[in-house]
Amino acid sequence: MEQEDRFIVSVKVGPKGQITIPKEARKMFDIKEGETLMVLGDKNRGLAIVKSDAFYSIMEDK
Repeated sequence: MEQEDRFIVSVKVGPKGQITIPKEARKMFDIKEGETLMVLGDKNRGLAIVKSDAFYSIMEDK
C-alpha cells in the first residue's frame, strides 16, 4: 500500500539487530546516509523512529 503521504512496508531484523529503512521512507522523510535517528519505545504503544533534529526541536518546545 502506498500513497503520497503514507505507506506500509515490512522489514527484517538482521543478525546484528539492524533494519534497513525502506527507500520510500528515506525519501519521504529526507533521511540521508550518516544522519542520526532517535528510536523511541513504549512497551504498550510500540516503537517510533524520528530524525534527531526533529526530536530535539519538539523537546525544546516543551
